[in-house]
Amino acid sequence: MAKAMTKSQIAQHVSTKIGMSRKDAVRTLEGIAELAYKEAKNGFTLPGIGKLVLVNRKARMGRNPRTGEPIQIPAKRVVKFRVAKAAKDSILNKR
Repeated sequence: MAKAMTKSQIAQHVSTKIGMSRKDAVRTLEGIAELAYKEAKNGFTLPGIGKLVLVNRKARMGRNPRTGEPIQIPAKRVVKFRVAKAAKDSILNKR
């Protein structure tokens, strides 16, 4: 299985595809990431890729895997990424 692309590889690809400098491509990627972090609480969508959403999880009962004893897992907020239908179809080659 191939390795995931690094940030610099993505920036290089974007810069050659669009025709901008590599430094500008890196700044663009960093700007998008910064905006996503700031706006995730409202839901941040990257069209054609997916959406970052903040979800509240309820408190629940769990089980300690070592001892088997029940434990209370507290409520918490988590960040989830929902993949767009277009991305799923493209990656899974569905038409």
